[in-house]
Amino acid sequence: MINTEEEKSMEKAAAPEKEATQAPEVIQKAPSGIKGLDEITGGGLPMGRPTLVCGGTGCGKTLLAMEFLVHGATEFSEPGVFMSFEEKSDELAKNFASLGFDLDDLARQGKLVLDYVHIEKSEIEETGDYDLEGLFIRMGYAIDSIGAKRVVLDTIEALFSGLDNESILRAELRRLFRFLKDKGVTAIVTGEQGEKTLTRYGLEEYVADCVIFLDHTVTQQIATRRMRIIKYRGSSHGTNQYPFLIDERGLSVMPISSLGLAHPASTERISSGVERLDTMLGGKGYYRGSSVLITGTAGTGKSSFSAHFVDAACRRGERAVYFGFEESQNQIIRNMRSIGIDLEQWIDKGLLTFHNTRPTLYGLEMHLVTMHKVIDEINPSVVVVDPISSLVSGASDAEVKSMLSRLIDYLKTKEITAFCTDLTTAGGSLEKTEVGVSSLMDTWLLLQTMEETGERNRGLYILKSRGMSHSNQVREYLLTDQGIRLRDVYLGAAGVLTGSARTAQEARDLAQSLEQQQEIERRQRDLARKKALLEAQVAALYAEYEVEKEDLEISLARERQREVTMAEASAVMAASRRADCDAATAAKSGQRGAQ
Repeated sequence: MINTEEEKSMEKAAAPEKEATQAPEVIQKAPSGIKGLDEITGGGLPMGRPTLVCGGTGCGKTLLAMEFLVHGATEFSEPGVFMSFEEKSDELAKNFASLGFDLDDLARQGKLVLDYVHIEKSEIEETGDYDLEGLFIRMGYAIDSIGAKRVVLDTIEALFSGLDNESILRAELRRLFRFLKDKGVTAIVTGEQGEKTLTRYGLEEYVADCVIFLDHTVTQQIATRRMRIIKYRGSSHGTNQYPFLIDERGLSVMPISSLGLAHPASTERISSGVERLDTMLGGKGYYRGSSVLITGTAGTGKSSFSAHFVDAACRRGERAVYFGFEESQNQIIRNMRSIGIDLEQWIDKGLLTFHNTRPTLYGLEMHLVTMHKVIDEINPSVVVVDPISSLVSGASDAEVKSMLSRLIDYLKTKEITAFCTDLTTAGGSLEKTEVGVSSLMDTWLLLQTMEETGERNRGLYILKSRGMSHSNQVREYLLTDQGIRLRDVYLGAAGVLTGSARTAQEARDLAQSLEQQQEIERRQRDLARKKALLEAQVAALYAEYEVEKEDLEISLARERQREVTMAEASAVMAASRRADCDAATAAKSGQRGAQ
């Protein structure tokens, strides 16, 4: 069938619409396998495209690049080529062996090629002509030899050292990035940070599809590493600065922006470890997965409450992590033994893990990253941070609050109950924390010292506990050999009494109570005697009544007997006198009327 010209024109007009409805091609990503990096990049580095990783000396560029290759070879079946211009292959193998990376073994398996390219600066200056054609041939051979999917060039400055011709530099840089794209490999090119630019030449960031900047700063003698995704063509990405950690297991990044307020809210309750405190908390203790803050001045027993909480969790068979920033593990264990808590037994059973460091060991964000790593590895049910106020020494209040907010949100998403202590200063407002995190907490316990009659005693009350009906009492507590013991509230004329004042008042009240009891007993005895006397009088009257009753009955009986006797005597007398019947009948009638 032959279409008309009008139908042909309609089909031609409709053709572009069909093309427009096709889904656009989405950029593919190569997962790095580095903890946290894939999350903030939305899945990894751009696949088949070059990424620039830049930063100052010692910020971790080479480590990030090598981890990208190792994870690709071992986890994603993507062999890689590491082309170094500064470190020899055997030096790299030794350096990364300390992180558990066996580069030589990967090379033997055909999953990795380590290639060291020596570039002599003087030769470039002497020839005056320079291009990367030889490097392309060498790199292409290495890629083809193992079918590499990933390539690293470390560092790009070494390629152009001594080359001052900017036009050649610019052209060769573009050729290099184009070559990598044409080979279809996911590449990382490392570069040194310039004085006022991301890189020394200030060109690489424009031709790269993705730019990652690593920062290593030292503030108040505390070093902190941070990562930032400068750009990522064709993809959204995290835009914050993310702290990252380099330790014996490699590099890990702390994603911040992904944390929100969508965490679950459990209705399960767990014990605080102090039975009477549980009673004050609605009779059941804290909510699982909630955040608990306990504040107080030095010596009020914050760590002791923490130990009770950890001990209770371990007794339930749950794992706990104790982050200590002021005391060592052994010191805490020894101190808690003095109040009858043996924490060492839980360490031996693998239920309790201490992580004790000085706050000044590294920056605040590094603490956060470290805590995340420990929590991820152990997966505890409860976490203690003792105290959070120590972190202030290494950062500003705002930074500490931000860090703790992220930590608490993170713990809540995992339904881990957080127990934080905070040291407050004497003389200031007790209902205020050093780092201003009280609003983030679900439960806030305040410990305070109460000074009177020349002594200091400890008092506890619950400032708030969201979602439950809790006590409003101020309770005195004692640190005894059997742990923390809450005492009953004792009110005197001046309010709540504690310590010796309470003991003296208790003695006075006891004496007064004894006197009242004795008076009551005396009155009871008097009443008993009166009762006995009355009962005796009633008995005597009753006996007298019985006697009189008996006498009366005897008299009545005698009278009846006398009348009977008289009647009989009259009848006998009448019979003997032989009286007429009327007289005898009258006598009998008179006898019946008398009856």
